[in-house]
Amino acid sequence: MDAVVAYLDVAATTRVDQRVADVVLQWMTEDFGNAGSRTHEFGARAKKGVQEARAFLASTVGAKPEEVIFTSGATESNNIALLGLAPHGEKTGRKHIITSAIEHKAVLEPLQHLQETRGFEVDFLEPGPSGRISKDAVLEKLRPDTLLVSLMHVNNETGVIQPVAELGEELRGTPTYFHVDAAQGYGKVPQDLQAPIDLISISGHKVGAPKGVGALVTRRRGWDKAPLTPLMFGGGQERKLRPGTLPVALIMGLYEAAEIFRTNRERWEQDARQMRERMLAALGKTRFHVNGDAQHSVPHILNVTFDGLNAEALIVRLKEQVAIATGSACTSASYTPSHVLTAMDLPTEVASNGLRFSWFPDQVADFDPQGIAETIARMQPDVVPGK
Repeated sequence: MDAVVAYLDVAATTRVDQRVADVVLQWMTEDFGNAGSRTHEFGARAKKGVQEARAFLASTVGAKPEEVIFTSGATESNNIALLGLAPHGEKTGRKHIITSAIEHKAVLEPLQHLQETRGFEVDFLEPGPSGRISKDAVLEKLRPDTLLVSLMHVNNETGVIQPVAELGEELRGTPTYFHVDAAQGYGKVPQDLQAPIDLISISGHKVGAPKGVGALVTRRRGWDKAPLTPLMFGGGQERKLRPGTLPVALIMGLYEAAEIFRTNRERWEQDARQMRERMLAALGKTRFHVNGDAQHSVPHILNVTFDGLNAEALIVRLKEQVAIATGSACTSASYTPSHVLTAMDLPTEVASNGLRFSWFPDQVADFDPQGIAETIARMQPDVVPGK
């Protein structure tokens, strides 16, 4: 019988909950109507379902239903927010943007595009060894021509929570818009996203929903909408910001997954923290360093470097025990040092060999980290297993 491999890579993607899969199947095979069809009951049911999903997603971040735009995921949401706001910056002469050097590539690359092809000036702030950008560092960079601040909620490699709630409060009184990539933080640190953040990107497959669905929250300032220009045209759906036939089944899957996660979040957090403690206790028999500020981290992501060990070799050695990664799934094919750990000013040896463990506790309830700790300890010649 094959050994069971524990899945510790939920920061890359999560397993779809069976209840979510059942809902998706229902909306694909039974209630399969087009939400844009106005002449029959199939379309009416689909439209009503989408309306309910939109209202629920809005409630989870303290927004209004009409402020939620369904997308294919956080990458598309990021592009709509960043590239969609650019024409307003060009029109008003505000072409300065503040972000961090530890953002996901889905933020860094659109901003680099604006910088290289459209004359925008972008400040990429570095966090230092804590992995956390300070609120003051952002505010010190504000200028009269600052169009946007874009800062992720939770770092996808280290799990460090960024001060987005505090920044939302500070920036609300300025003309600068605030975008938050909440792909990793949505559902896990819900209170932060209640802050007055103008644009929030959400990804479904980080909370047990199918891949291919997410949302962009476009919160109004009073009566004023965020001045976004669409990137695509044809159909007028989603307030003309994201045209195309709505993927009703995926939207309903996101709705179900988000509702399940909100219902179980407190227990999830408690169990995830206990799992973290078990991991750290087991790894105590090895020589390792936690990368990132443990006091400001989500409980289910742990980034560590093991002294004297190559991360890629370690992944291969552990592949029969656990599924883990070196960092972002979008860049895992590249064996260069992590841009996140590098921006934290960690030594090259550390930045090149960070390993990310990430878990949903109910999916690894039977996992004993002692096994991998013993394997790692045996690979460190000056560490005696069991000591």
